[in-house]
Formats: sequence, structure tokens, C-alpha cells
Amino acid sequence: MVLLRQGLSPDRLALCAAIGVVVGNIPVLGVSTLICAAIAVAFRLNLAAIQIVQAAMAPTQILLMIPFVRLGEWLLRAPAQPLTIENALGLLLHAGLAWVLIAPPAIFLLSKLLIPVFERAAAQLKSGP
Repeated sequence: MVLLRQGLSPDRLALCAAIGVVVGNIPVLGVSTLICAAIAVAFRLNLAAIQIVQAAMAPTQILLMIPFVRLGEWLLRAPAQPLTIENALGLLLHAGLAWVLIAPPAIFLLSKLLIPVFERAAAQLKSGP
């Protein structure tokens, strides 16, 4: 029960949302839930909030896989590979590199953009309907 109540301040909720969005779009299927849970526990963030946001990213996670692959290829100056099952592991390395480079600034920017939103929501909740 403590995990559901911790990290409820506007800045911590904004951080949860930012991490949930970015980690929820990692180009490796099946790892975002575990990564978000570990981050929430390690940094005492709201576990429910971060998991809800990362789960909501499932459609965009699929949609962003190919752009991450292509960006990784570009970063590594690797030739574009056909997207086949056989090439998938190598392409995941390209996509993973691209995501690792984009993730930290994306979390920072999203968090900063979301803090005012959560501060406004908290003020409205305190003042009542």
C-alpha cells in the first residue's frame, strides 16, 4: 500500500509520467514493465502512476520500433537492413542505442513540461469542486 501512496507530489508525478512515456517506448518488447517497476521502487516514485503510463504507451512502442531502428542505423552509419526476423536482433541493437541516447533528455523535458500540469491539478484538488 505504501508503494501506491508515495511519490504523489506534482513534480514526482510529472517524473513518473515522463519516465512512463519514455520507458514505455523502449524498442524491446516485454521489458518496460520491469524497468518501470525497478525505477519506481529505487527512486520511491508512484508505482501505479508509472505503470499506467508505460502500459498506455504500447501502441506507440510498436509504431516507434522502425524509426528507432533507422535512427540507430544512421547513428552507427550502418546500411539500412531489410526488416526480417533474421535481422531482428541486430536491428534491436540499433534501435536500443537510439533509444538510450534519446531517453534521458526526453525524460527531463517531459518532466519539466508536466510539472505545471500536476501542480494545477493538485491546487484544484486542494481547493475542492
